[in-house]
Amino acid sequence: MANQSMQLDHIFRALSDATRRAIVVRLCEGEASVGELAKPFEMALPSLMKHIGILASSGLVTSEKNGRVRTCSLQTEAN
Repeated sequence: MANQSMQLDHIFRALSDATRRAIVVRLCEGEASVGELAKPFEMALPSLMKHIGILASSGLVTSEKNGRVRTCSLQTEAN
């Protein structure tokens, strides 16, 4: 029970930021490259990657690098 509570804490912390919520909403439409995810935001790619890292560590998002392109998708299966 404590482990499940800790996982929920990570998820809610990840979703507490408006940028990360917008990323999740966009990924509900389908997978996207980091460049595509960055378009609506005025921030450098390293800053966006930090947001994606937080979403990934909470288990909400997965990312895969194929060549020079990193593609992100929503994690739909429970861990």
